[in-house]
Amino acid sequence: MLFNSLEFFVFLPIVFFLYWFVFNKSLNWQNLLILLASYVFYGWWDWRFLCLLVFSTLLDYSFGYWVGTSKNRSKLFLVLSILNNLLVLGIFKYYNFFATEAQHLLHSVGLSMSPYLIKVALPVGISFYTFHGMSYVFDIYRGKIRPVKSFVDYAVFVSFFPLLVAGPIERASHLLPQVQKPRVFSYSQGVQGLRLILWGLVKKVVIADSLAPVVDEIFKNYTTYSGSTLVLGALYFSIQIYGDFSGYSDIAIGTAKLFGFELFSNFRFPYFSRDIAEFWRRWHISLTSWFRDYLYIPLGGSRANKLKTVRNVFIIFLVSGFWHGASWNFIAWGAIHAAGFLPLLLLKKNRENVSDVVAPGRPFPSYKELTGILLTFAFVTFAWVFFRAETLEKAVSYLAHIGRGLLTPPTLSSFLLIYVLPFILADWTFRDNERNIRFPSNSVLRYLIYITLTFTIVYHMGNNTRFIYFQF
Repeated sequence: MLFNSLEFFVFLPIVFFLYWFVFNKSLNWQNLLILLASYVFYGWWDWRFLCLLVFSTLLDYSFGYWVGTSKNRSKLFLVLSILNNLLVLGIFKYYNFFATEAQHLLHSVGLSMSPYLIKVALPVGISFYTFHGMSYVFDIYRGKIRPVKSFVDYAVFVSFFPLLVAGPIERASHLLPQVQKPRVFSYSQGVQGLRLILWGLVKKVVIADSLAPVVDEIFKNYTTYSGSTLVLGALYFSIQIYGDFSGYSDIAIGTAKLFGFELFSNFRFPYFSRDIAEFWRRWHISLTSWFRDYLYIPLGGSRANKLKTVRNVFIIFLVSGFWHGASWNFIAWGAIHAAGFLPLLLLKKNRENVSDVVAPGRPFPSYKELTGILLTFAFVTFAWVFFRAETLEKAVSYLAHIGRGLLTPPTLSSFLLIYVLPFILADWTFRDNERNIRFPSNSVLRYLIYITLTFTIVYHMGNNTRFIYFQF
């Protein structure tokens, strides 16, 4: 079920009504309702993948219990849990990639191989809910949490429908306590949630979905466009993927607020970052922190010698790239970001820009801040070409074609004025707090904005597409 679909706009009020007006006297019944609603939400895609979700949830629930109660064999059960989740990912997401790469490798040395390929769609959200399960078992092993007794409570943590298919990637220590304690409806929390949902839909439906066909056209036929138009195509994709994914996160966080839950922040205005290290503290925060805590730090982080530090940085960025997709262009995307991040780390400048807000209390950034923002955005946009292109070869070819006709006036430039610049200005206005979108205090003006945004969303609904991160 899509957040930007008619089905969801029927589904959400029904669940909300039952949650607060029918089952509000019992926490257990509320959690059971959330779980069933989450399974309906997920099973709307394909009920067969729902079976995989339930099976994975049962296994990690069991492994968590065994890790927490079997002192002599806790490490064994931790390893088995990791292997189970990696096996699920490996079969559905990475098997075909490794099989075809092995075929190409053998062919290059004169040997033949005809591997069996899995012809099934990638289960939606598989990379997200497997990471939920692994973090739960990891945290039990480390003594941060105890195994949860109720399977329903644990299943809600894994399957909570706002975050199920594209995050944020939650930690058991943060979300499970909220699942296990009674929740009381908060009017202010509900208003914040509705505002986030509204703004998230603007990002997705109005901005991202309007740019999507333009980006598709440019990347599909890049050999026929001038270099300046290709630059514009890369810029448009930067805005599209940000509007698409951060829009999803806003809707997810806002929807969770309606049910009394607070999810992790996933974006903090990343395109206002002043260096690439700051970008990764602001972009897909839940995934970045997951890799930091469960991969980078266990490997030694930056406390090891320089050689191992370089190794650790490349590992975490390459794994991050591979997490996004089983293709060499995603690995190249990760390597590019590693190359941009590493000099800052080695020169100990990776913590220079750690403030939550850029240019706090000022309408404009300083010259130094603006320069850093523009350079970082240019670097990130360059790397996005590898993320968006279908293959590594096409990404390199796309960049090579930019040099041709770079000074020629670009086509399809009207979208820059209609969608991109207003979106950037709005983001700059809201940059103080991404979780509490502020509207004018004057009630007439505020509701006029609500109505205008709602009609704008409805007007653009015909262009609706799936969220980009559903494929990961």
